[in-house]
Amino acid sequence: MIKTVRFHELGAPEVLRLDDLPRPEPGPGEVRIAVEAIGLNRVESMYRRGEFGAPALPSTLGYEAAGTVDAVGEGVTGFHPGDRVATLPGLDMAQYGTCGEAILYPASMLVKVPDEQSMVEAAATWMQYLTAYALVYAGNIARGDHVVITAASSSVGLAAIQIANAAGAIPIAVTRGRGKAAALLENGAAHVIVSDEENVAEAVRGITDGQGARIVFDAVGGQPLAELVTAVAPRGILILYGALAGEEVTLALQAVMFHCITLRGYAAYELFLDPAVQQSAIDYIYAGLKSGALRPLVDSTFPLAEIVAAYRHLESNTQFGKIVVTAG
Repeated sequence: MIKTVRFHELGAPEVLRLDDLPRPEPGPGEVRIAVEAIGLNRVESMYRRGEFGAPALPSTLGYEAAGTVDAVGEGVTGFHPGDRVATLPGLDMAQYGTCGEAILYPASMLVKVPDEQSMVEAAATWMQYLTAYALVYAGNIARGDHVVITAASSSVGLAAIQIANAAGAIPIAVTRGRGKAAALLENGAAHVIVSDEENVAEAVRGITDGQGARIVFDAVGGQPLAELVTAVAPRGILILYGALAGEEVTLALQAVMFHCITLRGYAAYELFLDPAVQQSAIDYIYAGLKSGALRPLVDSTFPLAEIVAAYRHLESNTQFGKIVVTAG
């Protein structure tokens, strides 16, 4: 039997249970992974609360994990028992949840973990960098671009700062409170705007000599998006990948029209629709890890037995970087 995290009702982290289940056997195209580390993501909390519709219960959850292959199913090539692997995110959590001591996962959605990378770091890599890769894929980021990054102390926000610096761009981090400002500067932000104290759009225009930022990378959405639109430079792009402040916004469309601004939705699964695009993103991340330009920052680790406390910490918004749960 193995420990698997499931929830039998919708709600707060306290609904999570460690259930004893039979060790699963891989089907065609699948591998079984002995999990060593699990990266936590806010989308899992939304799923657990039923924000994407009520899943069939009980349900597993989890978007990313790293561990060692210990069995392969029919037709699997390229992976063998003993291989160190990490999962690519975006699959149905009810079918391929990653929170547990052993999981099944399609071989087509796995990458190998570099020898020099720990499993904790591997579990903190792929969701954040594939999401922040939007700056490259959708934003065509270039040297000298001013890039506004909201929710900058999140794992994705920190990944975006690193990608901006790797491109020679100028990352402008936005954070709600003053408490994380110094750490953001220490971790590569060229400027920090504290949204609880400053008007974000005015601050961006001040930093950019009135021009605005060519790229805005936003996790917040909701009504704050209306202000962010006015911080985008003419012919710039606002990439929306989250809706922490809600799903509805009233926009003044004249700024969008007359400044020829692009408002672009993005989710990392888009990269997997084209195998060539997927491979380009993977190659980019591997190269960044090897050069040191991309370096996952882990806020804290929790053992699997403390999964409730780990998600409480995630939902407290006090973390700086990735929260990882260890297993095995």
